[in-house]
Amino acid sequence: MANVANIVEHMEVVSSDGKHVGTVDHMEGEDMIKLTREDSGDGHHHFIPVDWVSDVGDTVRLGKSSSEVFSQWGHE
Repeated sequence: MANVANIVEHMEVVSSDGKHVGTVDHMEGEDMIKLTREDSGDGHHHFIPVDWVSDVGDTVRLGKSSSEVFSQWGHE
């Protein structure tokens, strides 16, 4: 598992197929990433479990394709 402690606000989140899926708003507890609603497309915050994260560098890279992310993420 990637070092999720390095995830910070405003990092880009990218799917395994290289598509932008969101921007980190903040960590929600220790196991969820809350994405900003500004670039969500539907005006809602979305939530991604940290176990989807495959790598953390300049971006948060997920181990799921964009279609998987969009169909499985949570929202408020």
